[in-house]
This record gives sequence, structure tokens and C-alpha cells, in this order.
Amino acid sequence: VQLVESGGGLVQPGGSLRLSCAGSGFTFENIAIGWFRQAPGKEREGVAFVTTIDGRPYIEDSVKGRFTISNDNTKNTVFLQMNSLKPEDTGVYYCAANLNPGDIVPWNLDFGSWGQGTQVTVSS
Repeated sequence: VQLVESGGGLVQPGGSLRLSCAGSGFTFENIAIGWFRQAPGKEREGVAFVTTIDGRPYIEDSVKGRFTISNDNTKNTVFLQMNSLKPEDTGVYYCAANLNPGDIVPWNLDFGSWGQGTQVTVSS
């Protein structure tokens, strides 16, 4: 199982970034996959998830209306579109997957597969 993130970088406040996470070594069609982030000195937090069987998104309240998550099962890829970025969005963003989610919502899942992380810095 491998998850590879891309798309991080430096952006000014109000700007946009699109993160991608490409998965390999597992079936993409019925999993829970999404993004956590960790800011310096803070605990890791869940940002957004999607269940790939139905494309249903789960978005954390602080980013709702600014971030959207989507999946392309034909490419084994999940995307995080981040708009109206704020300095408090700065952190390392990690892609994570649960390969057997059942009916459990992503907020209550353990994620056993992780990418290496990509840095997002929002600063003027």
C-alpha cells in the first residue's frame, strides 16, 4: 500500500492550492480516504475525507465552504481543493486511508495507511 501526495507549496492568504494523493497497491473503490494536517506545535487534525464507494464528502467545520474533496477511482486519486487559504491553514498535510471502512463514518475510523506528507504554507 502506498500513498503519494503532491501539490503543496507556498501561497499568499486568499490563494488556492490543490493537493493530490495517488494510491497504489490496493483497491480504491470502497475505502475511506482523506487528509489530515499538522501545524507546528499542534496536534494532527482531520480536515476532509471521502468514501470512494459513493463519493460522499466529510469536511471539518473550520474549512467548510473553502475546501472540497473529490476522488477519481479510475486514477486511484483523491484531491483536496483549498480556496481562500488562511495563515492558520499552514501545516503538513497527510493523505491517509482506511481500506475497510464498512459503515463507519470517517471521523470515527482508524487510518492505517499514510503518505509522507506535503507542506502547505500560507503567508504573505
